[in-house]
Amino acid sequence: MKKVKATRLRKFIHWKMIMIYLVAILCLSIVLTTAIGPVYVPPLEIVALLGSKLRLCEPSSIPHEVIIFQIRLPRIFLGILVGLSLATAGTALQGLFKNPMADPYIIGIASGAAVGAALSIMVLPQIFSIYTTPIMAFLGALFTIFLVYNIATVGGKIPVDTLLLTGIAVSLFLGAVLAFMMSIAGEALHNIFFWIMGGFWLANWTQVKIIVLPVLVCFGLIYLFAKDLNAMLLGEESAQTLGINVETSKRILLVLSALITAAAVSFTGTIGFVGLIIPHITRILVGPDHRILFPASALVGGIFLVWTDALARLLGEMPVGIITAFFGAPFFIYLLKKRKSGYYAA
Repeated sequence: MKKVKATRLRKFIHWKMIMIYLVAILCLSIVLTTAIGPVYVPPLEIVALLGSKLRLCEPSSIPHEVIIFQIRLPRIFLGILVGLSLATAGTALQGLFKNPMADPYIIGIASGAAVGAALSIMVLPQIFSIYTTPIMAFLGALFTIFLVYNIATVGGKIPVDTLLLTGIAVSLFLGAVLAFMMSIAGEALHNIFFWIMGGFWLANWTQVKIIVLPVLVCFGLIYLFAKDLNAMLLGEESAQTLGINVETSKRILLVLSALITAAAVSFTGTIGFVGLIIPHITRILVGPDHRILFPASALVGGIFLVWTDALARLLGEMPVGIITAFFGAPFFIYLLKKRKSGYYAA
């Protein structure tokens, strides 16, 4: 008994130290990436401004206050929320499907959001696009979720293989719809293309305020299922013997993962590979226990997107989705090769 308690205590201290380190890295990343851009801002100015806003020091005249507070910080905090969302959804879906190549877009969320955004850009007046495009993207993602869910449900249950295949089929169909829309988009093609690429050019505090509550609420609810996912990794039958309602957990996790992803892509467009690679990287650092994997993945996802956005600024406002693809595609190929070698070994 004493050995068990000592092991638990060591694990708790280990997890606590990991979270402290990740929070410290995130805070340092916020300061350093705020300094990066066409106009260099000294980190001490950033710290002074943040201190004055948080009432930690006396307010003073900051030369680059507008650049720091109105331009860079909103996109950095939006990047943190989007990274948190995609990494959390990816972690949940990889655990749910027991598939290392699952990501938040695997059931067609990205395609549905893209079709909704394209429809808004093409049909609705551009003067309202700052509001209508995110709303239509969110609705398109939700429509796709419920379509896939209803098609994949068999006898009140959701077979994982059927869900994956249904998601792929619906995603391909919506991809064809999007391609058709782009072919007839005319002058709107440029806006549609840049939305699909994903980026934080238009980030502002209003967007941050809109998505922060749904993202944090969804994260908190997903975290409540950490122990359920741990049990489901042993197999659905084993989880049921432990008193877990597997089908109910599946439904709730699918809906929550889809909602947090839809909230993330509504303003920024589709940013790929974050939900695929971040859970893997974090799993190497902290292990497979979802009780630490969820918060650690969320922080690592935020750190990753903050730095990729900073790189995008240095490269002349390149779409962030392109940069994440440069990192993610080789990692995806690595996963495929690893799985292939595993099959041969078997």
